[in-house]
Amino acid sequence: MSDPIKYLLDESKLPKAWYNLAADLPSPPPPVLHPGTMKPVGPDDLAPLFPMSLIMQEVSTEREIEIPEPVREVYRQWRPTPLFRARRLEKALETPARIYYKYEGVSPAGSHKPNTAVAQAFYNKEAGIRKIATETGAGQWGSSLAFAGALFGIEVLVFMVRVSYDQKPYRRAFMETFGARCIASPSNETHYGRQVLAATPDSNGSLGIAISEAVEIAATRDDTKYALGSVLNHVLLHQTVIGQEAIAQLEMADDYPDIVVGCTGGGSNFAGIAFPFIGAKLRHGRNVQVLAIEPAACPSLTRGKYAYDFGDTGHMTPLTKMHTLGSTFMPPGFHAGGLRYHGMAPMVSHARELGLIDARAYTQRACFDAGVQFARAEGIVPAPEANHAVRGAIDEAIRCREEGVSRAILFNLCGHGHFDMQAYTDYFAGRLIDQTYDENELAMALAGLPTVPAGV
Repeated sequence: MSDPIKYLLDESKLPKAWYNLAADLPSPPPPVLHPGTMKPVGPDDLAPLFPMSLIMQEVSTEREIEIPEPVREVYRQWRPTPLFRARRLEKALETPARIYYKYEGVSPAGSHKPNTAVAQAFYNKEAGIRKIATETGAGQWGSSLAFAGALFGIEVLVFMVRVSYDQKPYRRAFMETFGARCIASPSNETHYGRQVLAATPDSNGSLGIAISEAVEIAATRDDTKYALGSVLNHVLLHQTVIGQEAIAQLEMADDYPDIVVGCTGGGSNFAGIAFPFIGAKLRHGRNVQVLAIEPAACPSLTRGKYAYDFGDTGHMTPLTKMHTLGSTFMPPGFHAGGLRYHGMAPMVSHARELGLIDARAYTQRACFDAGVQFARAEGIVPAPEANHAVRGAIDEAIRCREEGVSRAILFNLCGHGHFDMQAYTDYFAGRLIDQTYDENELAMALAGLPTVPAGV
């Protein structure tokens, strides 16, 4: 294939528009509902949280949405990101498969998250917003928004899930380097955080709790908006630069994937790599199998219920129809903190219901096994979240070997593991265990799903 460094420097390959899968779906996803009226929400309902430009992207059905030049200017710092052929991994696996990976770890924050952080910061700045509140799990999203906030002169407040806050102190330092304030969640900074701590003083926290805290801050302060790093349509939209670049790069290599693999927590990096290929399949019939790989300890796609639910634990958000484990579900504190979310993006969930994607769940030791094997072959240490995609790709390559079939496999290596070495230390010391969720707790969380009128 062509030299990835030459490609990296070719600005003509940087997409000029984001791709919107909603334009090509055979049926639209269910509407977002107001939890009080149970009617579809309108732009005014979302205005306390988001600038109107992002709200309009959230509900758009246009196939392409132009990327503003100030955003593309920042993207040029690291985009297009390289696409690699994993030849040494292929050799180690003795597989006839052709394995490609799109490497998003070259961004300033070390992951795919700046693709939307920069866009969201730009639109907030354009709307005159001075402060943004957000949440983060593993810290990659918080790091990215801190970076973007510094670029556009916006103050950033990050509620970081307690278990990751304790596991990953260098992520906190990274955010603070860019001027953001990082707080462990649940915290005493919000009414909801104090409620959680009163009931469970030693709470590990969750993305659902951290979202509630950030939303509370944004909803009660006129000078502050909220930003989300995954799940919402506009966030997934911004990530599609990944898949669009990959299509162009594979054309240069005279190849096209039979299988596309991405890890899934909230769905943003998965959508970024997969949605452009799904769109090509829907428009042009280019067949591709799409695999979403999630943690067995928080399996929303493979174990959750497709139903309307809140996006946060404190029930401050609108209701979206998604694969959910229940908004009160508390996943165990495994190392892939970016995948510890109770629900899946509504657009990803809808694609699953339409049969456009498949899903698998893996335990964390199996994923770290794959990550170490990949690192020893390819020289890149993946983030714990990315290890899930590596595991899925390796298993597909092994299947090709067993069947004696050559297939092209593409996966998104969505971030590096440079701030996650404690997880690898625990892995090598035998302290990394396969955590499981409580079945009774899951049953209770699902039993508590909101009641929605029939026919909605």
